Amino acid sequence: MSTGAFVVIGAGRGLGAAAARRFGREGHPVGLVARDAERLGALASELATEGIPTAAETADVTDERALAAVIGALRERLGPIEAVLFSPRPSVAWIRPVLDTEPSDVASALALSVVAAATAVRAVLPDMRGRGRGTLLFTTGGAAVEPHRDRAVSGIAYAAESAYTRMLHDALAPEGVHAAQVTVVGPIGPGARHEPAEVADELWRLHTERDQPLVVLR
Repeated sequence: MSTGAFVVIGAGRGLGAAAARRFGREGHPVGLVARDAERLGALASELATEGIPTAAETADVTDERALAAVIGALRERLGPIEAVLFSPRPSVAWIRPVLDTEPSDVASALALSVVAAATAVRAVLPDMRGRGRGTLLFTTGGAAVEPHRDRAVSGIAYAAESAYTRMLHDALAPEGVHAAQVTVVGPIGPGARHEPAEVADELWRLHTERDQPLVVLR
């Protein structure tokens, strides 16, 4: 297995950190992208002290130019990107009952979950296709498979992201690039139904075994 870089887009203390540690233990240098520079720097420092080569770049992932630029910067700092995890968290301010949901809420959620995902893919895919290998990983909440009228934008945006991931899988599998999604139904966090480290193990399995386009953890 190659030890190219693993980049987490939307890196945070939960799943993003767990996935970074999981891939880092396997010898992959780690790149982190998030908007909060202070938190991002603290996480990068922790990983580095654990012996994981780490680089961090700050960007609003919904800014297409900024996201493409930081992915390019991480490629320069860490070398070829072998795998990407796209896992930004939506703003709770957008999450309202369907009858109270504004068009702007839907637009914001789609910008984060789908447009930003497409921007990230566009930035890393040429190199992956050129090498004939790579992994594109996505995570969503349970609204992707169990939409609820009280959390409308999550159901809309995650369903669209799921469709995008599946189409990527079907289009890229013959070229050696694996696209896959993990949907987590229920709470995730230390002591919650889903431990971040266990979800990270599932992401690692999808990267190495490359046997499924979708895993639903209930």
